[in-house]
Amino acid sequence: MNNQQLDVSEKIRQQFDTVCYPRTALEESPKEDYVSLYIHNLVTPYYLRNQKIIETEGKVILDAGCGSGYKSLILAEANPGAKIVGIDLSEESVKLARHRLEYHGFGNVEFHALSIENLQTLGLEFDLINNDEVLYLLPDPVVGLQAMKSVLKPEGIIRTNLHSYFQRASFFRAQKLWQLMGMMDENPQDLEIEIVRETMQALKNEVLLKAKTWSSRPTDDEWIFMNYLLQGDKGYTIPEVFAALRAADLEFVSMVGWRHWDVTDLFQDVDNLPAFLAMSLPEISVEDRLHMFELLHPVHRLLDFWCGHPADGEQSFVPVAEWTEWDWQAAQVYLHPQLKTLQVREDLLKCITNQQPFIISRYIPLPTQAAIAVESMLAACLLPLWESSQPMISLVELWLQLRPLHPATLESVNPETAFEEVKELLSMLEAFLYVLLERSA
Repeated sequence: MNNQQLDVSEKIRQQFDTVCYPRTALEESPKEDYVSLYIHNLVTPYYLRNQKIIETEGKVILDAGCGSGYKSLILAEANPGAKIVGIDLSEESVKLARHRLEYHGFGNVEFHALSIENLQTLGLEFDLINNDEVLYLLPDPVVGLQAMKSVLKPEGIIRTNLHSYFQRASFFRAQKLWQLMGMMDENPQDLEIEIVRETMQALKNEVLLKAKTWSSRPTDDEWIFMNYLLQGDKGYTIPEVFAALRAADLEFVSMVGWRHWDVTDLFQDVDNLPAFLAMSLPEISVEDRLHMFELLHPVHRLLDFWCGHPADGEQSFVPVAEWTEWDWQAAQVYLHPQLKTLQVREDLLKCITNQQPFIISRYIPLPTQAAIAVESMLAACLLPLWESSQPMISLVELWLQLRPLHPATLESVNPETAFEEVKELLSMLEAFLYVLLERSA
C-alpha cells in the first residue's frame, strides 16, 4: 500500500472502532430470519455449484470483516456443528463479536483483530468465507479476493460483495459533497452525522440529491453514517466484478440473490420478448446477462456473489432440467435445512388439516409478488422430508397412498401419473432451492 492507501485504511479502522457496525442489539437472534439463514448456510452455494448436499458438522467458516458479530451469529445458527472464525480491523468490533457469540451460547468460535491481507497468519483453511460489506472498502478488491483464496479449501466457497456503481451513484455524489465540506477529513462522529441530518432536512424536497438519497422514513445515525460518511466507499459494475475474479483466478458461482437477477423478469410478457432479445439472450454469457440487468434496472445496492477456485474441466453435474427418466427414478430428495424447522412443519400440518394451500414462499420470499403455493394433499407427501431425505420413488408411493383415486373420474391413479405429478412438484420447488435433488452417480 502507498501512504494514501494506508491513511484511508487507518481511517476505516478508526471509524469502525467508533461506530461498531451493525448496531444490532446483543440479545437479538436471527433464528426466525429464514432468508438470512438461507443465504449464510453453506448448503445453499455448495448445492448451486455442485448439485450435491454437504453437511455443516465439522466445517470451518470464516467471517472476514465480522464487525460487531451479528453475521457471525447468523453463520453459527445456519451451520450447526461448524467452527466460526471472525476477523476485523477494529479491536472494539472484535470484542463485541466475541461477547455476542458467548451470549448466544456458541463456544466453537474465535475472533481476531486482523486485516484480510494477513489471513494466512491464522494457519487455517476454510470451507466457507463470508466477506460482507467489506470488499468495496479495500484499496484494491483483487488483493482481498486473492487473500481469501489463499486460505480457501479446494471445494470452498467465498461469499462477498461490492457496492453497485449504478445504484449508489447519488450516494457517492453525496459523499463527495461532505468531503468538500470537510466532514470526512477526520473520522466522522456524532457532530458530523447531525450536520448531515440538518443539512438534508433543510434542503427543498425537489433538490435532486435529497430526492434521490434522503428517505422519508426515520434516518437513524447508523444509516446516515453508512451512506453519507463512509470512508473508502466505492462503486463497481458487473464487468468490474468479473474482471476482478479473473485477476484473482476465481470462478463465479452465482449471485447470492440469483432469482432477483433474471433479466427476463423485467419484461411485461416473458413469453413474448422482442424478437432480437428472444434470439440473443440464450446465447449471451452470464456476465453480459447480469450487466444487462444492472443497466436496465439498477435496484440492487450490493453486487453480492459467490465464487470459488476454478473447477477442473467441465461442469461435473447434469442440471435437473436435463435429467432423464432414469435420473428421476434414482433421485434422492432433501428439504433445504432452513425449512427443516418445527414451526414450518407445524404450519404444513395445519394447512393439510384445514385443506388449505401450503405457501412455501412465505419462508424464503421470491423476487415477484406471486406466491409459491402447494395444494395441501400434494404437500402432504413432503412430510417425510422433515425426518430425513427420501428416495423420489418413496414420495411417489406415498402420493399414491394419499390419492389413490382421481377426484373427478374416481378411477385409480396409475403410478406413471403419480410419478409425473411428484416430478412436476419437485422441479418447481428445486428451482427455488426449497428442495434439493441429488442425482445418483
